Amino acid sequence: MSRRYVIAVYVDNKPGVLTRVSSMFTRRAFNIDTLTVGEIENPAYSRITISLSGDEYTKNQIVAQLNKLHNVQKVKVLADESAIRRELMIIKMKNNPHNRAEIMAAAEVYKGKIIDYSVETISVEVTGEPVKIDAFIELMKPLGILEMCRTGIVAIERGSETMFSQEI
Repeated sequence: MSRRYVIAVYVDNKPGVLTRVSSMFTRRAFNIDTLTVGEIENPAYSRITISLSGDEYTKNQIVAQLNKLHNVQKVKVLADESAIRRELMIIKMKNNPHNRAEIMAAAEVYKGKIIDYSVETISVEVTGEPVKIDAFIELMKPLGILEMCRTGIVAIERGSETMFSQEI
């Protein structure tokens, strides 16, 4: 059975590391749903957050292959129940008298922000769980999406649990 997994990968913050990680996915014919990368609290390292769909075997293979890569310091699958997951999306909609009120009402309900408004377009920023973003997109489709971009998932474990420790 296929399901979505989120994997956090701590890597050395050096040129070429992301290429090695993404090349591993290409060589093994694994597909990445989303990928985000950023420097962490220690600038010597970066955190790559990868979301993907697959079965348990695929997930285990990806974790094993990531652990073999040079410059990868730690790999962890973030369980649904113990992780906070967020995403940011900016969506540009047609602005006309027929859909304006509906776009603005939906933005309010989804706790989005109108970040640009012109005679022709309205741009809305929405953040939250990926399912919330997906639901907002479905609601906006009939109203005329002109363009959108999504950051991909960022995730962190709840509570005092951390991935990075001084031993790395």
